[in-house]
Amino acid sequence: MCRNIKTLANFAPPATDDEIRASALQFVRKLSGTNRPSKANEEAFNRAVEDVTEAAQRLIVSLKTSTPPRNREEEAQKAQERSKARFA
Repeated sequence: MCRNIKTLANFAPPATDDEIRASALQFVRKLSGTNRPSKANEEAFNRAVEDVTEAAQRLIVSLKTSTPPRNREEEAQKAQERSKARFA
């Protein structure tokens, strides 16, 4: 799994459209194996990003959970601590 793709569900405040699109872009980059498509593949690449963005938005909106939303700052701090322990 691509480490740059972040969990977007069940956060307060909810994920923004830009965050969802950025995750979709990372996913399509991973699948295609390229950061920038060639001119010949640019249309297919961009269409895939839009399709994945739409699917991700539908998924995030439709998910139901019984747990309270997570706090972005707390989760970022936990991730930073895990990173320090991992690479120290």
